[in-house]
Amino acid sequence: MPHALLAFIAPSRHAIQFAIKTLLGAGLALWCAMRLGLEQPVWAMMTAFIVAQPLSGMVVQKGLARMVGTMIGTIMSVLFIGLFAQTPWLFIGALALWLATCTALSTMLRSAWSYAFVLAGYTVAIIGLPAVAIPLTVFDQAVARFTEISLGIFCATAASAIIWPQRVEVQLINQANIAWRAGLNAASLALAEEGHARQGLLQVLGHIVAVDSQREHAWFEGVRGRQRAAALRVLSRDLLNMLRLARGVGRQLRQLSAQERECIEPLIRAAREQFDQEQMSGLEGLAERVRLAALSEQLNPAQQICLERLLLLVTRMQVADQSLHAVEQGVAPRNAPEPLSWHSDWQTALIYGARSALAFLAFASFWMATGWTFATGGILMTAVVCSLFASRDNAAQIGLMFLRGIFVAIPVAFVVGELVLPQLSSFAMLCLAMGIPLFFAALGMCNPAMGATATSFALHFILLCAPQNQMNFSVTYFLNSAQALIMGVGFAVLAFKLISIRSPRWLGGRLLDATLTDLSRLTRRPLKGADNWFGGRIADRLLQLARHYPALPDATRTRWDDGIASLDLGDELLHLRACLDAGSKSVGVAEQHFLQALDQQLRIGPGAEREEALDAAVDDLLQALNADTSSIDRRLARAALLQLQLGWKKWCALKGEQYGLA
Repeated sequence: MPHALLAFIAPSRHAIQFAIKTLLGAGLALWCAMRLGLEQPVWAMMTAFIVAQPLSGMVVQKGLARMVGTMIGTIMSVLFIGLFAQTPWLFIGALALWLATCTALSTMLRSAWSYAFVLAGYTVAIIGLPAVAIPLTVFDQAVARFTEISLGIFCATAASAIIWPQRVEVQLINQANIAWRAGLNAASLALAEEGHARQGLLQVLGHIVAVDSQREHAWFEGVRGRQRAAALRVLSRDLLNMLRLARGVGRQLRQLSAQERECIEPLIRAAREQFDQEQMSGLEGLAERVRLAALSEQLNPAQQICLERLLLLVTRMQVADQSLHAVEQGVAPRNAPEPLSWHSDWQTALIYGARSALAFLAFASFWMATGWTFATGGILMTAVVCSLFASRDNAAQIGLMFLRGIFVAIPVAFVVGELVLPQLSSFAMLCLAMGIPLFFAALGMCNPAMGATATSFALHFILLCAPQNQMNFSVTYFLNSAQALIMGVGFAVLAFKLISIRSPRWLGGRLLDATLTDLSRLTRRPLKGADNWFGGRIADRLLQLARHYPALPDATRTRWDDGIASLDLGDELLHLRACLDAGSKSVGVAEQHFLQALDQQLRIGPGAEREEALDAAVDDLLQALNADTSSIDRRLARAALLQLQLGWKKWCALKGEQYGLA
């Protein structure tokens, strides 16, 4: 049986609960809107479906973001009508510019609050377009739409919080454990041979980014949720540090000869076995074994440094294990770090904003040229789809799924809205007739594979049925509205196809330039919080590079190698600065001279015949570090410095090979 059918025939218990909560919230919003005599109760009911989320904290945050965006959009709609009511073309141009700006800002802000910009964009169209012909009523319409939307948000939030509440903070425990297990797997693989070192890297980075994105929602679930959200910031930092140290040990191991590695292989194997276990009870014993082995006079300095870095990794794992328990208990450690940062690219944001403006202008020009009355609904749908999806990499695919939902909603809405509802005369029967299709739509919304189609079906089914106190049944009106909706979404999908980032090489170049800038800033940035700042940004960029990696031919798959090289360089730089900061004696001038030289070279970037650019500054700092080799921090700093120098030379050599291929 197809997986899509199972979502409707054999839904999970959570899907049924979500569907019931969503229907009750939407039904309550519709009843309150009709009872209060609001002009278009359909917006209250649609809003309840738009903000519907399976977890209560997500509904609260999305509802608050929607209210903020709606308020901003309401104010801007009144302003635009007041300025451009007598010049429709200027009004359309201003609205397109506003839509593009909101889309660009929602792209730049990688947070749940970006939804506020989405709402601020298309709320202006919802309020302003119907008021163009009668501008004196714009304030009344603005108040009415804001009231209806706020009512839908309140009812959906209340239903989600009261009926079978599923708290985000509880779900975060499971996600934190998954991220922890992925981190242990990545650390184990980093100690393996070079061919396996990169396996699991994307998996753990993806889990860290995913759990950090859910952390925001838990903040809206009381004191315990905020405590758990703060504990997650600590866990994300410790996982990134653990991954950095594990990859550093792997790089150190690969510098040893086969005979040198054979001497310490039992400890490496014991560490990997410990990482693969469910419980971390053996970390203290492992740390003691590594500590004693590192003091052995039978090992050379390279082997001792490798074991000292392994000891640091095991110690960090103990700290990370405590952070995981803090997340499970909902206890926030003191001095929690800042949240993970993310990559922001204003050029990509401008491209996404441009296709929003293009789609809106194209359909608005069609409306102005033809004077088709029902085109207003299509323009509204264009604005909605562009605001929701224009900032997605797969916007065209989502738009087609949205269009599919409209095609499914049209016949169902015709049967219910034009054949069944005229025979009914009570609110209870109205809810029954509309509730059955919407129940199955809510079940589909829980399935990621069909979520966009099911959501589109629900929204357009409600829009085409248009429940209100004084129902208007007209087949002509229905067919014109359906045609306008299809054309509106079609214009948006066409714009997504015409304006897209088709060149992974261009995107990779942008990501590399941004990474070099961050590496340069990392030489000057205060060490506190630098791991979360750099780790979050490089994780975001590596995940983006991995999506485009299969699209490039073998000879030009270099951006991923650039990303890994920059990750290694940044990890060693963070490790070096941490060791120097922890040392009892400062190396002052030598450290500043090296960081300034590294900053200067990173501003230029790696390139052929630039392998020796850092040698003079490295030699000066090595000389200062060699003055005191009794300190473990000095020895670790020396090893990190040499690894950083080696990483820079390899990166420059890689760029030279790329230049030769070109």
